[in-house]
Order: sequence, then structure tokens, then C-alpha cells
Amino acid sequence: MKGIVLLSLTIFIVTVMSASAKIPTTIDGPFKPVTRKFDPSLRRGSDDLPMSHPRLKKNVTSNFPEQIALALSSANSMWVSWITGDAQIGKNVTPLDPSTVASEVWYGVKSGHYSKKRKGVSVIYNQLYPFKGLLNYTSGTIHHVKIDGLKPGSKYYYKCGDSSIPAMSEERVFETLPLPSPDAYPRRIGIVGDLGLTANTTTTIDHLIQNGPSLIVMVGDLSYANQYVTTGGDGASCFSCAFPDAPIRETYQPRWDGWGRFMEPLISRVPMMVIEGNHEIEPQASGVTFESYLKRFSVPSKESASNTNFYYSFNAGGIHFIMLGAYIDYNKTGAQYSWLEKDLRKLNRSVTPWLVAAWHSPWYNSYSSHYREFECMRIEMEDLLYKYRVDIVFSGHVHAYERMNRVYNYSLDPCGPVYITIGDGGNIEKVDVDYADEPGKCPSPSDNVPEFGGVCRSNFTSGPAKGNFCWNKQPEWSAYRESSFGHGILEVVNSTYALWTWHRNQDIYKENNIGDQIYIVRQPELCLVSSQSQVNLKPCS
Repeated sequence: MKGIVLLSLTIFIVTVMSASAKIPTTIDGPFKPVTRKFDPSLRRGSDDLPMSHPRLKKNVTSNFPEQIALALSSANSMWVSWITGDAQIGKNVTPLDPSTVASEVWYGVKSGHYSKKRKGVSVIYNQLYPFKGLLNYTSGTIHHVKIDGLKPGSKYYYKCGDSSIPAMSEERVFETLPLPSPDAYPRRIGIVGDLGLTANTTTTIDHLIQNGPSLIVMVGDLSYANQYVTTGGDGASCFSCAFPDAPIRETYQPRWDGWGRFMEPLISRVPMMVIEGNHEIEPQASGVTFESYLKRFSVPSKESASNTNFYYSFNAGGIHFIMLGAYIDYNKTGAQYSWLEKDLRKLNRSVTPWLVAAWHSPWYNSYSSHYREFECMRIEMEDLLYKYRVDIVFSGHVHAYERMNRVYNYSLDPCGPVYITIGDGGNIEKVDVDYADEPGKCPSPSDNVPEFGGVCRSNFTSGPAKGNFCWNKQPEWSAYRESSFGHGILEVVNSTYALWTWHRNQDIYKENNIGDQIYIVRQPELCLVSSQSQVNLKPCS
């Protein structure tokens, strides 16, 4: 068996080498920076889909399940979530009693035959705004059930709902992922950020479905419910003008329900792993935040010992994912950092060779938008990720695409991660087109203030940008950037090679057409995991 694996690896490497003229590898880098300017024939954005859109409308009655979604729990278990009943929005709302509807999942390996049944929990949440002109919201009943005893790489059929009413869903089907192993990986992993609910969103999701993912990683800013009152439909052109008595922005929570219905055809059969972005903060008058994110999504928080949906980890075959929160405490003295250090310390790279991280706000970004916004988070956490040799980092927030050369502390480094910004899912805020290195486009240190955390602004003290806040040309660590909406697909082939492909929305109807593609290659023999207690960062200020 070992000989067969080695032979397969040799054949694969030879194949990659023979195709290197078509698809580069990170070993060929670092690459000379490339910029593909925004295509003026394209629209930078599109209007929000109306709530009357067929893909956003509720199509079930009474307590039948809708907004059905899957998420990984462990190697042999899966979360199933859905919503029943009617949400309410108005000045006076009456919360539903979640105990009145059961949470059941029936499942088995044969269509129509369900050998196992599991029960779970149900919750509701409120989003309250006691201000003139603003409306309160109370959700439908949100159900979460963990089903277990699943075999890896197997197909399962399931129904969810309440059999006593009876109100069970139609049958759905999913396939489990392989067990953690250096020789087994998901077929394709879809990476999406900053999605929203626009015409561009529709193209992104339709394109993603065509590419057949077996897992989806969503790097924050999901529904953009918190902008609908101002920007969506016939909303107010000026929120503070229309609602002068409101000290905080309202979020229009029915957009979350529309988003759940829009996504259901995909995520009721493919597990989706999410992490929060700034548009999930959604503050209420009482100071409560993140209610919709915390109540609507199941993630393996307890399974990964984090005990919070704000950060967690999970395995997908031979890949270990760490999902980090950029909008809660990330300092070295905080709970998230302590959890991260423990999670990385116990990681066995002989079982899960690939280490992939994701959070919403990028550390490396050469666009004017959000430029160096999360420098404080980078300063706190980068040394730890470098020490444990994170291979790839995915982020969103910037509404464009950018892939970096391997980088550490703003310097090219063959052992640094490949950072990829993929915040171009299609939201209403339009695609970003300005670069910080262009004349007149460098933000001032007082711009791009994060919605959480401190501000760590400074000029560079070494390197090509010494003495400046911005570069005067595309930074050497920025390998490729383009202002277009789209999504990415990660295909890990073995413990050394992974194919990364970025798909532009405008290429959805073009055969064999991709926006950016590269083999990301691990070199564990060169980049040993550090045995030091801490890596010393070179000062950047």
C-alpha cells in the first residue's frame, strides 16, 4: 500500500512538472506583482434582490422546515439546522415558544429508509429597536440537531422536522467527508466572502454550484441584513436623516430569512462553515450584538474546545481549519489567543498535514479599502501562525480578489502563508477598484478604523516602503490582484500539493476559463515547525 501511495505521488509530481507552463506552483515564486484593472464594461455592483424574489420567498406553510443547512461537527457527525414558524417584524412582536415544535432528524444510507433518529434543541432570538420609525423583530423557531455515527465518504439521506404534527421536510441527501488522514481530502472546497443578496450574489452561487463543492467555507459578511434599510430596495438614502432618534443602525432581519432560503438548495446538501464579519455585529439598543449569527448557525465550538461560535476549528480529511474572530478579543492575554495556541500545539501534522486559517479582515491587502485596518490583530497573532507553519489564510472584507506571495511581517518568506483575499462574493457595496499604491489613493493613518480593536498605524521602518505608510508601487508580496466578483475552489491533492482556482463571475458561461490558478506547495522539510516558545517578529515601526 505504501508503495502504491509513493508511486501515485511520483506520477502526480511528474504531471505537475510537465504542466508547470500552464499552472505555476508556489515553488516557482515569489512572482512579480500583477494587476488586472477593473473591466469598465462591467458594473461595479448591483441592486439588492427584493424580498419578493422567488429565491427569497417562503415556500412552506405552518411548522414545516425551511432554511435547512448543514455544518460539520466532527469526522463522523453533522449538524442539521432549520427554521419553522413565522418570524414577525413590527412595533409590537410576540416571540414564539420554541418548545412547542420538536427538533428531529431521521437519517439512513438508503433513500426512504431512516435507520436512525436524533433530537436536538430549538431557540428564538429578538432584535429590538425602541426608536421612532424602526421595527422590532422576533425570529421563527431555529432548530439544531447533531446526527452521529456517520461513516466517512458515505452518502446519507435525511428528513428533519416534527413527526408528531406531522411536519417533516422532503428528503435531502449529503455525503460525509473522509476521516483525517494525509491521504484523504474533500474533492473541492468552495471559499466565499462578503456575499449579500444581489444579482451578483446569484451569479456567484450559481457558479459555485456548477463547480460542485463538497464543503463551503464562508469568511464573513453573509446576508448584509444590516444595510438593507438604507441601501436595499426603496430604503432611506441617509439613515441618520431618516431615523435621527436612533443612535445605532437598524438591521432588517427578514433579510436573514431570505438569505437562508436563497442558500438552502446548496447548503442543505453541502456543509457550510461560517465565521463572523463586521456585518454580523448588528448592535441592539441594549448593547447585545451578533444575535443572528450566534443563534442561526451551528459550528463545532464545543467539539474544538472553544465553547464559542466566534472561533473554532475542524478537520476536513487531511486539512485542519482554524476559524478566528476578528471582532472579539484577539490579544495575547485573551481567551481566543490561549485557545488558538492550545489548538495548534496539539495538532498532528502527520495526520492533518495542511493547516488553513480563515477570518474576515485581511492582514495583507494592497487595496485602499481597509488598508492596514487590522494591523493590531496581525501584530498580536502573526508570530503564532508563522511558528506553526500555517499554509494558507483566507479572508474577505475587501470587495475584490488578491493572492499574495508567501509573506511574513511584510517580507517575502518561503515559509510564510499564502494569504488570499476573497471578499468578492457579490454584495451591494460594489467591488473595490482603488489601490493604496496609486497616486492619491493612499489612505491616511486615521482612515479605515476597525469596528473592533485598536489602531496600530505607523510608517514602515525597513523594506521597499521605508519611511512611508503606503508603497509607491504594488507591494512585492502582492502576487496577483483583480477587481471582480467571484469565488474560489481549493482542491487538495495530497500532503504536498493543493490546487487553488479563483473563478470570476463574468466567466460563468465560458468553458475552461479561470481568473487565477496556482498549485500551493507545502515544503515541510524546509519549513519545520518551530520548537521555540515564540518567534521574534521583525519590527515594522
